[in-house]
Amino acid sequence: MLPDAERFRRLIDGRQTGLLPAVARAGLAAAAVPYGAAVSLRNLAFDSGLLAVERATVPVISVGNLTVGGTGKTPLVAWLAKQSAEHGWRPAIVSRGYGVAAGERSDEAAELELLLPDVPHHAARRRIEAAVAATASGASLIILDDGFQHRRLARDLNLLVIDATDPFGCSRLLPRGLLRESVAGMRRADAIILTRSDRVPVKTRQQIRAICQQHLGLRQIPWLETEHRPRELRAADGRCLPLKTLEGRRLFGFAGIGNPVPFRGLLEEPPHQLVGFTSFPDHHPYSADDLAKLSQQAVASGADLAVTTLKDLVKLPREGLPGMPLLAVVIGLAFVSDPAPLEQLLLRVRQNAKD
Repeated sequence: MLPDAERFRRLIDGRQTGLLPAVARAGLAAAAVPYGAAVSLRNLAFDSGLLAVERATVPVISVGNLTVGGTGKTPLVAWLAKQSAEHGWRPAIVSRGYGVAAGERSDEAAELELLLPDVPHHAARRRIEAAVAATASGASLIILDDGFQHRRLARDLNLLVIDATDPFGCSRLLPRGLLRESVAGMRRADAIILTRSDRVPVKTRQQIRAICQQHLGLRQIPWLETEHRPRELRAADGRCLPLKTLEGRRLFGFAGIGNPVPFRGLLEEPPHQLVGFTSFPDHHPYSADDLAKLSQQAVASGADLAVTTLKDLVKLPREGLPGMPLLAVVIGLAFVSDPAPLEQLLLRVRQNAKD
């Protein structure tokens, strides 16, 4: 049986055929009309100055996307934090803290804490409050995670991330598609970063860029293509292991992320063999029953190892899965195109901060 997230995706992209799916799509399309109107009015209010924008006392770099689900922002956030620290900044990451109570960490925050143990993470529903807390703690630069639609906090650099494997979320607004706002919203971007570019042909990347340029009009902004490359492995108990640990092994994969398809594709590549895979909805909270079922599925598939994402690993107990070794793949960002245009934008932010 397909998980709920996959069934929904098959519904909105048209793979589910027949009368009932067609009626369901019509209902979703009707629901998208008031949603789209509300988003458009809100953007218009910010564009016209009717809604106020608040500015932090230090520079803000926003990383965001147009669609719901995973576009691969976290490796870019990690790259930006490391890059800025190397140039003398004291970066802090600010986010809303999706689906968590006050004082708790989101999945992304826990993942970034493992990747960037020296970079503080502040979360609040009103992100200006998190920004104030960050600067009070000594931050000289704020990286706003998932901030493209959060327009109340002013930013000095607006980076838009687009996933090459799913660039425009079926080209329809929520809930009929996966777009948070119209694709025309990309006009607010200062640069576009295409992630997972190695997962699609060159012609597809060119088509995505052409569509983006149509919406940008006469604006010419940096276009950067990147890949997500595995860096190392993390065990449930926190140990770091080399990637060669997976060589020749039979793997059972699972993930609760917005777009599990690229992760599954990674596990299907040699020199290892994927013998089973289970996906869950994004931000899935794993129960003891989930872990028991995953362990049973992994054993039944004949796997030597269970493999998941770092975002999932941080939600699991240190014991991992009962009766099955568990590892997570740590993903890093690699630039396929020259990163110099992005580095120039970062340099401009630094220079403006000094003036």
